[in-house]
Amino acid sequence: MKLSRILLPATAAAALALACVAPAFAKSAKPGARTFPRAYFDTTCSPCRDFDQFANGGWQRTAVIPAANPNWGAFAELAENNQVAILGILEGAAKDKSAKSGSPARMVGDYFASCMDSAAAEAAGLKPVQPLLGAIDGMKSMADLPAQVAWLHAHGVRGVMFSFGSGQDIKNSDRMIAQVGQGGLSLPDRDYYLKPDSASRALVAAYVDHVARTFVLAGADPAAAKTDAGRVLAIETALAKGCLTNVQRRDPKLQYHFLPFDSLRGMAPSFDWSAYLKGRGRASLDSLNIGHPGFLRTLEPLVAATPLADWQAYLRWKVLDDASPTLADAYVKENFAFASRMSGVKAMQPRWKRCQRAVDGDLGDQLGQLYVQKYFTPEARRRALTLVENLEAALADRLVTLEWMSEATKKAARVKLDAFAERIGYPDKWRSYDGVTVTRESWYANRLSANRAETARNFAKIGQPVDRGEWRMTPPTVNAFYSPTFNSINFPAGILQPPFYSPDWDDAVNYGAIGAVIGHEMTHGFDDSGRQFDAAGNLRDWWTPEDAAAYTARANQVEAQFAAYTVLDTMHVNGKLTLGENIADLGGVALAYAAFQKAIAGKPQPKIDGFTPEQRFFLGYAGVWRRINRPEALRTQVLTDPHSPSHWRVNGPLSNLDEFAKAFGCKEGDEMVRRQELRARIW
Repeated sequence: MKLSRILLPATAAAALALACVAPAFAKSAKPGARTFPRAYFDTTCSPCRDFDQFANGGWQRTAVIPAANPNWGAFAELAENNQVAILGILEGAAKDKSAKSGSPARMVGDYFASCMDSAAAEAAGLKPVQPLLGAIDGMKSMADLPAQVAWLHAHGVRGVMFSFGSGQDIKNSDRMIAQVGQGGLSLPDRDYYLKPDSASRALVAAYVDHVARTFVLAGADPAAAKTDAGRVLAIETALAKGCLTNVQRRDPKLQYHFLPFDSLRGMAPSFDWSAYLKGRGRASLDSLNIGHPGFLRTLEPLVAATPLADWQAYLRWKVLDDASPTLADAYVKENFAFASRMSGVKAMQPRWKRCQRAVDGDLGDQLGQLYVQKYFTPEARRRALTLVENLEAALADRLVTLEWMSEATKKAARVKLDAFAERIGYPDKWRSYDGVTVTRESWYANRLSANRAETARNFAKIGQPVDRGEWRMTPPTVNAFYSPTFNSINFPAGILQPPFYSPDWDDAVNYGAIGAVIGHEMTHGFDDSGRQFDAAGNLRDWWTPEDAAAYTARANQVEAQFAAYTVLDTMHVNGKLTLGENIADLGGVALAYAAFQKAIAGKPQPKIDGFTPEQRFFLGYAGVWRRINRPEALRTQVLTDPHSPSHWRVNGPLSNLDEFAKAFGCKEGDEMVRRQELRARIW
């Protein structure tokens, strides 16, 4: 089940740290307060005309995106600071060769050392992946395809043909079941293969050249490499035609078809599913969830009619594409050269940053233990939990006063709210890395070992009870998410840091920044997708028909608002794709404001640096989304990301709130004040 998250940047989400090298807020003379740097403001712009410009325009005018970044802003700054902090942990662990074998320090230290050893990668060349490539070259007929795909899946090679693993049964969330889903693509989304516009066609042409150049690096003749690249594109384009769109994937009902295992044979009989299952080490399966039967029906003629040589080219490409970041420098540079076309970045991230992300990706809980020991105290966890509980109380109060919802649905919503599992900072139980072998000799070998162990761990969960204590994000991550099947709100230690949160700050800034993030994740439990799940995390309709219709009418209003925003030239925000995140932004800031007002009730409310507490709340909110983007990254975001661009995450929600207009004295007719009948408000 896809997780709802507060932020999904155009490139891989960074996992990062505490020490504020370039803090978003400077210290005020008043203890416990934060001063917003005057240089961040654009005082030539009225807050009632464009609040993002007023609050962040000065910073946006002078900020420079680092050459290796697709964007820059508050999240990126915290990510950068986090990486610096984690680097200290990793370098210390790498220097300490006396740590106990299998301990967090020993495993992350050895892994980091192997990753940083560029000389070893150069000396090894293509040797690390030769066993996988050799197995592909050794295929004799199409009858070998299922077992070969299974072998690559078992080795953790990403994105081969389709996905097959375990997941929660969304209609019985206490059990893990087998799931097969669409996959097999190398570009970010199906539409890149299928859209006829010139930008998409140019990117596909560049992709084919990239595949061919990678084959040449691996020893292929240029003419043969070009032919094989065409084969790869043909297979991936055919797979793309069978995939659900990114908007369709937001509907959980479209991705649930719990059927007997033999149903696979009816949908794609040319692929030997029993041989595939045997290749994954399992003799049989009674049933499974087929996420998108249409994809498997698309797979059938592709398998039946495509020659073995084409499939071998495709599988070789998937191995090389997956391994390239860990191989010799020529592969790394080629991989970056193509990726930069979509992100617009001008330089590669330094090796230590790439290695830090790799450690977090493969040994996240081992690194997480070291991170929270140094940067996240139990007291910080308790303070953050108090904030979460205050936001939950605000939502409970809001449910009572909703005029459009019946008492029956309100009661069910309150049951779901009361069942929220709050996960703050880090898991209560760290996961085991039994089966993972880490040495200092080879980064690729370490990564392969971690991948094999993780895919085996995932596959072994089929038929088992759900472990509700398991996290799906590592503690250092600068992000947050809601899980509908766990009915949990999750806030890793990485995001509970300045400039989003400090236990020393005044309530206005904390509630405006991290409070809105908390409210955002809570609202995901009741967005257009999350509302379809009950308190236990099961896909079940608990709404009266009248309340469901009233909700949909309000959601349609949010969709229409955001679809009207122009991002680049004629490119608009995709109101359908971003609907869940926009509902969460709107609900999150409204709930945070209500909790903030409750927190300061009866207390003195002096101005700080000329701003009232209410104004500081909204400045804190805008500061979270302070960001500038490269045009290429912004285009990729609009096409693929369920989050709206940051400018509209500020102005969109706030233009619907009476509380914002009152705080800044805005009047009807101002651009930041929608006409009353056009305002959207759900929660």
